[in-house]
Amino acid sequence: MKKTVVIGASENPDRYANRAAHSLLGHGHEVELVGLRAGQIQGRPIQTGQPQLDDVDTVTLYVGSLNQQGLGEYIKRLKPRRVIFNPGTENPELERDLQRAGIEPIEACTLVMLSIGTY
Repeated sequence: MKKTVVIGASENPDRYANRAAHSLLGHGHEVELVGLRAGQIQGRPIQTGQPQLDDVDTVTLYVGSLNQQGLGEYIKRLKPRRVIFNPGTENPELERDLQRAGIEPIEACTLVMLSIGTY
């Protein structure tokens, strides 16, 4: 399986990013977690800041558009094939910028994609 980076990861089980991380891991995906606060999900560390990560296939975004400043450049440095803009994270300007950089933006829900086999 190819690597997925969850941006907006949280230890809080009520957060969709947490649920997505558990679901991704449960489906056997390699996952890197990036969030505002350090912590762990299923023994995997939540990294803070903008860590350099290699071989990224997918970024799944759980940060609202008002808090996405600076994320576009970081995502482009990760060089993913695609970015999933989960509900509430849609950002047409960032989506166009990523598309110009050759990264496919997808407005979808990671949890739904995993549950129906389209991830």
